[in-house]
Amino acid sequence: MSDILHAITSRRATKHFDPSYRIEDITLMSILDAARHAPTAFNIQHCRFLVVQDREQRRRIRAAAWDQPQVEDCAALIVMCADIKAWEKDPARYWKDAPAPVRDGYVKMIHSYYDGREQVQHDEGVRSCGLAAYAIMMAAAAHGLHTCPMDGFDFDEVGRLINLPGDHEIVMFVALGREASSPSPRGGFLPLDAVVHRESFS
Repeated sequence: MSDILHAITSRRATKHFDPSYRIEDITLMSILDAARHAPTAFNIQHCRFLVVQDREQRRRIRAAAWDQPQVEDCAALIVMCADIKAWEKDPARYWKDAPAPVRDGYVKMIHSYYDGREQVQHDEGVRSCGLAAYAIMMAAAAHGLHTCPMDGFDFDEVGRLINLPGDHEIVMFVALGREASSPSPRGGFLPLDAVVHRESFS
């Protein structure tokens, strides 16, 4: 348990990656496999992980990301995308290993909950990608690697560059690799009693 807590409390956003580091595909797939186990509402698994490693493609994305070097210098740039319409794409497949009555019950609940509720569809996809992004960060730490969650980019331009499907939405990037230098000192945290409330806000 101490390893998990240490990974959580020591995690930093890495701004300077070693551009010479090449991640092995088995390591990358292990990280993404862990991330696909992150929780999602109704087990819909909204997240789509677009892995960008091609140098030219990353150079184009960097230009749309305020010229942030970590886009190009990391070992892999993960574009976290939400399949907003995943709920209506053969939802029985999300419960394929469950008994038929359970599977059928969830399919009905999925349609009842999401049908006609576009904001809910959007919000659930974004939440799912946020959870999966953090799972990527923790899994990367388990492999001795570092990450940088990012949202400083032109979403429309990146969508054009990656040929984003019309029913998908980009949520964020996670750059991962080996850090080239230690990050600057932390900015500081609010005290626990400033962020924890009980029963209701006073």
